[in-house]
Amino acid sequence: MKLLYFAWVRQKIGIAGEEFALPQDVSDVSGLVEVLAARGANYAGAFRDLGALRCAVNQTHSGFDMKITDNDEVAFFPPVTGG
Repeated sequence: MKLLYFAWVRQKIGIAGEEFALPQDVSDVSGLVEVLAARGANYAGAFRDLGALRCAVNQTHSGFDMKITDNDEVAFFPPVTGG
């Protein structure tokens, strides 16, 4: 799976993206977030407050309950505001 990080999420984690092997017991974005948050302090900081985070699966905005597979692209970013 391909993971992409944008804005302050990228700054906290320290990379713009990575290839990641989805564990067999993870089936949705929230499960993925739990696994990522356990990878270290930088990931834990990025995923601490899901209310301040949005995600997209295969370039479509989705909720954290969205089902995912190892062939998907998942992006994490802060809420977008416009003016």
